[in-house]
Amino acid sequence: MTLNLLTIAAALLAVMGKVNLAARRAQLGIGLQAIGWVCLLLSGVAGAGSLGDRLLSTLAMAGIAAGLAYSAMAFDLWCGRRASSRAPAVIAAVMTAGYGIGFQHYAFRVGWANGLLALQLALVAWTLCRQPLTPVGRWRWLLVISLLVQLLVTASRGVLGAFYTAQFPNFFAPHPANILFALAANVTVVMSLAGILLAHREEAARELERLANTDGITGALNRRAWSAQAVAIVADSQRLQQPLCVLLLDLDHFKDINEAQGHETGDKALKLLVQGMQSVGGERNVVCRYGGEEFCVLKRGADPAAMRAYDQRLRDWLAAAGPRELGIPLHYSAGIATLLDQRDSLDAMLRRADSLLYSAKMLGRNITLDDAALESGVEFK
Repeated sequence: MTLNLLTIAAALLAVMGKVNLAARRAQLGIGLQAIGWVCLLLSGVAGAGSLGDRLLSTLAMAGIAAGLAYSAMAFDLWCGRRASSRAPAVIAAVMTAGYGIGFQHYAFRVGWANGLLALQLALVAWTLCRQPLTPVGRWRWLLVISLLVQLLVTASRGVLGAFYTAQFPNFFAPHPANILFALAANVTVVMSLAGILLAHREEAARELERLANTDGITGALNRRAWSAQAVAIVADSQRLQQPLCVLLLDLDHFKDINEAQGHETGDKALKLLVQGMQSVGGERNVVCRYGGEEFCVLKRGADPAAMRAYDQRLRDWLAAAGPRELGIPLHYSAGIATLLDQRDSLDAMLRRADSLLYSAKMLGRNITLDDAALESGVEFK
C-alpha cells in the first residue's frame, strides 16, 4: 500500500507536468496519504506505546486524513464547484487531535480514527455523487466505487478494533480484516489512479476546447465558435417563432487609444468592453469578438426595443467604467439587425448590422442604428 502510494505520487508529479489547482490538490492528496502510510510503518518500528510511536502514529493519521481532504477539494473543482465543502478538512483536524489525545487507549484510538476516516470517505464519495456543475465523464463513478470499498473496510476495522480488541490486537496482526484491507487497498489505489488521470485528461481537453473557442485577450467567444452557436440559435428562433436580435459594435477611436495610451491600455479597453457586454446582459446573450475592435452580441427572445435597452445599459456602464478604470472615455458605434422571417439567415442579419454600423460611423460615431432608426433618421445614443 505504502509503496503503491509513493509510486503513484511520484508518477502523478512526473506525468501531469504543469497542472492547475484541481490537479495540484489531487497530487497533494496522494502525496500526503503516502507520507501518512510511511509514518504508520515507521511507528511499528518504534516501541509500542512510546513517544515515537505516539508521534509517528498521530502524524500518520494527520497525513492520511489531510490527503483525503485535499482529494475532496480536487474532486469538487473537477466537478465545476469552486467552493469546496469544509467538512472533510474539519474531520481531519478533529480526528488527528482526538487520536493524539487518546493514544494510550487502544480501543478508543482505533475506533475513533477508523470511524472518522470512514465518515470522511463517505463525505468525499458524496462530493462525487452530487450533481456536477460541469459535464464530467464516468471517472467519478470509478472513484466512488474505490472510496466505498475503502469505507467498508475501514469501518469494519474500526468496529473490530474498538469492540473486539482481543481478536484484533494491532494494525500489523495477520488478521483477516488486515488481509482484506491490504487487498482492497491495492485494488482501490489503482482505481483511484485511473480515475484521477481520467479526470485530469478530461479537464485538459475542456481547457483546450476553451482555448480554441475563446479570444485570448478578452475571454469572449471567437468568431468561429460564436458563429456555430449563432446558427443554431437562429434556427431555433425560426422554429419557435421567437424574436432575435444581433448587435454589431465597433469601439470608437481604438487606433487612437493604442497610439496614445499604448497597446496594453488598448487590450484593457477591449476587456472592459466585453466585461460590460456580459455584465449588463443575461444568460440569453451570446457575446463574441468578431474581429479587431468589432464585437457582436446575439440576444435571444429580444425585439429591437429590448436590444436598444441593452445598448443603452452598455453605454451607461462604459461611460462610468472607462474613466474609472482606464482614465479615458469609451464609446462605440453599433448596428442592430432583427431576424425577419423563415427565409432570413445569420449571414443576412450580420450584413444588415454591418451596414448600419458603417452608417453610424458616417453619422459621427457613438450612436446605434437599427432599420427603423435609419429609415426615420432617429439616432440612439
